[in-house]
Amino acid sequence: MKLTIGSRITHPTYGEGAVFGENDSTYRITFREHGEVEIGKAYAGFTLLEAGTAGQGQVALEDVVAAVKNVFDMLYDVADIVEIGEKWHKGQLVIQPGDSSLKSKEIPIENFFHKIVMLRDRLRVLEQKINAHAKLTDADKVEMQQYITRIYGSLTTFNVLFKARQDHFVGESAKNED
Repeated sequence: MKLTIGSRITHPTYGEGAVFGENDSTYRITFREHGEVEIGKAYAGFTLLEAGTAGQGQVALEDVVAAVKNVFDMLYDVADIVEIGEKWHKGQLVIQPGDSSLKSKEIPIENFFHKIVMLRDRLRVLEQKINAHAKLTDADKVEMQQYITRIYGSLTTFNVLFKARQDHFVGESAKNED
């Protein structure tokens, strides 16, 4: 099967993806949950979901835009747009060691916040994968969900960084109030 830039495919291991580049022997594909992967053109295990429209040997700007849009559409469900609280804009996170002979570490708080949001989003994906897993029993799923809820509870300290309350981590005690 000949794929072109912008083609949407499924792969038995990596799931749904979009072709964003190619060379003589491989396709460069961005997968929703595995990121960028290069796969040989000889591989026959793809299922074509939607053909791209790029011509052979050249890529039109509208095809690049369509391919990027496909990737964003695939990822939008996973990552919400989350804003940092206004009081933290342009702030610094300072990590000061107890030993005064050691240098402190300063990190832009937006970078730290971005890592916290990525962690939260990956925990949500993990929850979805657990809930959809065909081989786990319901009891196993409940047990793993309880661990994830405890992880959320451990992360509630970072809720102070979020602008909107609905973006907060919610632990076990808050879930029991529902």
